Order: sequence, then structure tokens, then C-alpha cells
Amino acid sequence: MEKLSSELEKKLRDVEYNYRLIEDNIYNAAQKSGRNREDIIFLAATKTVDAQVINHAVKCGLRYIGENRVQELLSKYEDYDLAHCDLQFIGHLQTNKVRQIIDKVSLIQSVDSVKLALEVARQAKLHDKVQDILIEVNIGDEDSKSGVSAENLEELLYNASQIEGIKVRGLMTIPPICEEKSEICKYFENMHRLFIDISGKKIDNISMDYLSMGMSDDYREAIECGANMVRVGSALFGKRIYKEC
Repeated sequence: MEKLSSELEKKLRDVEYNYRLIEDNIYNAAQKSGRNREDIIFLAATKTVDAQVINHAVKCGLRYIGENRVQELLSKYEDYDLAHCDLQFIGHLQTNKVRQIIDKVSLIQSVDSVKLALEVARQAKLHDKVQDILIEVNIGDEDSKSGVSAENLEELLYNASQIEGIKVRGLMTIPPICEEKSEICKYFENMHRLFIDISGKKIDNISMDYLSMGMSDDYREAIECGANMVRVGSALFGKRIYKEC
């Protein structure tokens, strides 16, 4: 067996510790929101993380992973422990890249236009599947972020509901960066209201199963505000190290 470097051994120990801590935090936040730990999906955002480290988290109990970039997903795909975890795509997705991942992911969390929804459906039908998607909402109306505006969400949902080859399973958002927790909670609460409102409309082919919001700095607040899926990266794997192109 290959001997691990001391640096990698420390990294893996840190992941084990962080995983247990996050699990405890999710449990406590779920309890505060009147739910059980089992009601919350803990998805690890694995951008820049080596497959060996990801797989160690899977050994700790992690069951959901998400990649932000198509090329990185493809480069690591053969090395993921997909027998024991579910792979999703959580980043901005260009229409010309859909074909590269359509047969590899269970859920695409970042559909924000009819154009993208149509291409996902077209590629899914080529693989004889119905692709689960989330609609990404730009809850802060930020020019720098993708996502449909809250006011245009219902129109997009009705359009998506008519497209064969996809199934809308819920909503996703990345709120603005906020200095105060109370401020970010307002965005989370607004998203939860949208989620509940859409659920009540019972639109055909639209299932509000997942509300994906909350990341490393605010996943506890997101859960307390109604999220049932959180995307945690640096809190599990440590600070990101971005490589120069």
C-alpha cells in the first residue's frame, strides 16, 4: 500500500474532524427548524479538491458531492467513489457543455433559462433519460450572478413544466454576501417563501422536493430558514487553493 505523505495524512484527518463537526451542526440546525437530521441533504462542494480526499469524505459517510466546473468533473470522474455517493452539477452551465455531463450527474442545480432547460432536455432524451434539475434563483438580483429573478421565476417554471426530458425538483440560490447573519437570513426566508408558494400551486411536472441554499459560512442559518440541501465546501475540505491556468 502506498504510504501517504504527512501533509495528506493531516488533510484526511482534518476532513474527518470537519465532517463530524458539520454533521453535528446540521443536526442542531435541523432540530431548531423542527426537523430531523435525515431531512437535510449535506452535499460537499468539491471544486479544486482531489478525488482521493473526496473519497475519504465518502468513507466518513458523505453521500452527495457536487462539482462547479465541467472540465474538472470530467477530469476526476473516473476516480470518484460513485458506488457510494451521488454526483451532481452545481455550477453555472453553458449550453454547449451540457452534452458532456448529461450521462454523469443525477441532478443539475443551476438551470436558469428556457434555453438551457431545452438543451438539457434534448441531451437527456438522447440518453433515454429524464434529467432532474433545480431552477437557480438570483434572489439578490445581482448583475454578477446567474439565476432567474424572483419575479420571473413562475414564468420560467411554467415553461419548464412543458418540456419533455426534464423534471424540475426544486430551487437553488446563492444569496449576496452579507456582513450580518440577520441580513442573509432575509434572503433565505424570501427563498423559502417562494419555495412554499410554488409548492402550493401544484404545477404539472414541478416538484418542490429540494431547496438548495446555504454554503460553508451560512449553512446553519439556511437550514434554520428552511433549506433541505446545503452545499458545503471549504468548511469540510479547508481553504481553496486555486491553481493558475
